[in-house]
Amino acid sequence: MDIISELKELNVNTDEALSRFMNNRDLYVKMLMKFPANIEKLEVLCLIDTGDYKGATENAHTIKGVTGNLSLTPLYTGYTEIVNRLRADDPEEARKILVDLMPVQEQILSCIKKYIQ
Repeated sequence: MDIISELKELNVNTDEALSRFMNNRDLYVKMLMKFPANIEKLEVLCLIDTGDYKGATENAHTIKGVTGNLSLTPLYTGYTEIVNRLRADDPEEARKILVDLMPVQEQILSCIKKYIQ
């Protein structure tokens, strides 16, 4: 099995992503390999917990954009809702969604990290 097949099993819309990357599989995989390091820098939960809702919103919005571009569908859907809840001044609900999303995020990150050389 390869990274594309494994991500597909995690409900990542790899067909859409490959189309977005003009079917350049190597470029898509290269961008996927950068994702774990980038997302780990963009803390959201800690910012919510410390009351920095502006920072949490900005970081969640960035993650939403990256996950959308890479068609990491479960993460994109989750971070879209997190951003919406933060913008609606509902950090408690945003936090709940994020906590529920973390296991899915870890699965996707673990899958990608297996292929980083």
